[in-house]
Amino acid sequence: LQSPPFFQIVEHLFCFYFTYEWTMRYRAFKRKRDGLKDFWFIFDSLLVSTMVFETWVMTAIFLIIGGTSGGLGNAGILRMARLLRLMRMARMARLLRAMPELLILIKGMVAALRSVAFTLGLLLVILYIFGILFRQLCEDSPCEETFPTVLEAMHVLLVNGALMDSLSFFVQPLQEQSIVLLLIFYVYLLLA
Repeated sequence: LQSPPFFQIVEHLFCFYFTYEWTMRYRAFKRKRDGLKDFWFIFDSLLVSTMVFETWVMTAIFLIIGGTSGGLGNAGILRMARLLRLMRMARMARLLRAMPELLILIKGMVAALRSVAFTLGLLLVILYIFGILFRQLCEDSPCEETFPTVLEAMHVLLVNGALMDSLSFFVQPLQEQSIVLLLIFYVYLLLA
């Protein structure tokens, strides 16, 4: 009741849509008791009933009581129940059975995860070493404001070196400062 009207309207529309979907699925069963044998239907029934209770029943109770959250407290349990709606994403498992190519892609990504993690770890070590190096070499010089601490030096090297964001604007001051700093930065670029 405290959210802007747009969000309330969208919440009611979603509640109406999911209730309608559940009703159509229920009516599709030839024998209505067969709905109790379908795990997904039972799961959706729980989600829809929670959503209806939260969206329409609790709103009506709050309006009758005359407050925004009334004497029922902050309804924290209902907020936790909202997380159950995320379980609808579990229906994506049906997609994996229907499209085995998608499963192959996911398995490939999981297999590459270890290599990517070690590469990022290596990049972190290189950033740390060169962050210390640039911090020490730039002490008491004009480039010290670019590399004031090791952590900020690592950040500057990551953004301007590894990600190559505005590289030309970064290289020019280093070249004016010292050719040695520029060569060290080029070595970092080759490693990163």
